Amino acid sequence: MRKVAMKLHTKDQAPKEGEKEAPKPGPWTPTRPGYLRFLVESKEVFDTFERLVNSSDAYKALRNTGLERGPGLAADIAYMEKTYHLAPPEMKADGPAATYVALLEKLAKSDPPAFICHYYNFYFAHTAGGRMIGSKVSSMLLDSHTLDFYKWQGDVNEHLEGVRRSINVMAEGWSPAEKEHCLAETEASFKYSGQILRAITEA
Repeated sequence: MRKVAMKLHTKDQAPKEGEKEAPKPGPWTPTRPGYLRFLVESKEVFDTFERLVNSSDAYKALRNTGLERGPGLAADIAYMEKTYHLAPPEMKADGPAATYVALLEKLAKSDPPAFICHYYNFYFAHTAGGRMIGSKVSSMLLDSHTLDFYKWQGDVNEHLEGVRRSINVMAEGWSPAEKEHCLAETEASFKYSGQILRAITEA
């Protein structure tokens, strides 16, 4: 999955392995309200992944991986509310997180290979490009404060490797068609995460 995902990165995002042509750069102007919405939308998705993993034995290998983001995001949302006097925005029924959550709930029940693809890309992207974006926003808007969203207990690389191993074991029981289907879902996972990311620049 990593090889397929890296092909969808630009050279700016992944200098060694990125293959996708980067769009012409335009002004990128994050805002605090937009960033707070991004955190709220992200929490909804991470909470959903973690709820679905904990409620089905099919995904028990993905429980307590050390990558869980829900509690950290809850603390960060409270920090933004207290420090910058911002009220967390209400979730929109047709917003990017709600739309994505509905898809994930469906895939978790009916299409495990596709669900695993979304899980892998959402968590792993956050540890890479997500941290780069978080660092930029921190310096631009948060007086260089590092949010809990970008902190992990223990070695995050060890957590990632543990999840890779677990997914590889799960995939051993898939047919070749299911494995190909899992990889083919990569672009869709990027689309949904990108829609959430765009909230950062909302006024």
